[in-house]
Amino acid sequence: MAGRAAPTARRSRLGAELRRLRQRAGLTTTQAAGLLGTSPGQLSNMEVARFGVSAERVRVAASAYSCTDQALIEALVAMTGDRRRGWWEEFRETLPPELLDLAEVEHHGTALYAAHSIHLPGLLQTVDHARELHRQAVPEISPPEIEDRVTYQARRQAALYGNRSVPYRAFIHEAALRMRFGSPAVVRAQLLHLLEASEADHVTVRVIPFEATYYPGPGQSVHYVQGPVPCLDTVQLDQSHGPLFLDSEAELTHYRLLLERLDDAALGMEESRDLIHGIARSV
Repeated sequence: MAGRAAPTARRSRLGAELRRLRQRAGLTTTQAAGLLGTSPGQLSNMEVARFGVSAERVRVAASAYSCTDQALIEALVAMTGDRRRGWWEEFRETLPPELLDLAEVEHHGTALYAAHSIHLPGLLQTVDHARELHRQAVPEISPPEIEDRVTYQARRQAALYGNRSVPYRAFIHEAALRMRFGSPAVVRAQLLHLLEASEADHVTVRVIPFEATYYPGPGQSVHYVQGPVPCLDTVQLDQSHGPLFLDSEAELTHYRLLLERLDDAALGMEESRDLIHGIARSV
């Protein structure tokens, strides 16, 4: 088997999940390798995604690790297939790998959730709004890279508007709606785009108003991608140094609870639309 210097996010996650299954079974790498008929070094390479893993290998490992969760096993088996190049690979040489990982995770998600307090969710941004944000980046981004990022972001939105449109639920603080990125025309068009997007049956936009008595969490942008089974969910946080991905059981539980609390704090759908309409009229 040939190694690969830059494993995809999906293959990395598969390796991590196989490692977790082994650890839950209480097996060391040496013990597990003996059960699988391989060497400890080869098993370690599989778990850190240096080598690909076949569907047969996943089933053998699940059996050796006494995993009886059939839904999880089938989800892991599915992660070994579909090795076609995704559209995000077109940006492999021009954009940070974390952005490509985000697009891949979204592409395979079964539902998407977002919580934003200052910036609007990337999946709901217009091209002009996104371009203005990238122009204000620190450190500065070159004009060609700005256009690459704008194009990439527009391609990401296929997760909402393509053939495989998935349920999307966004919690947006009123502060993000009132930020004036770009000209009044750009700002107004962005707000109207939010309203238009919220009319789709699979898209929900809920606003947390300034009048809300609480806002749970530290206020950072949260992107939650639901997997085929709960333990394969992924959380992505926006950080100053780039996207951060979380997928431990404790982290997933924490952010599921955060989203539930935000749901309690947010206005209803019609009230949210009314507030967005009012802000758009005032621009």
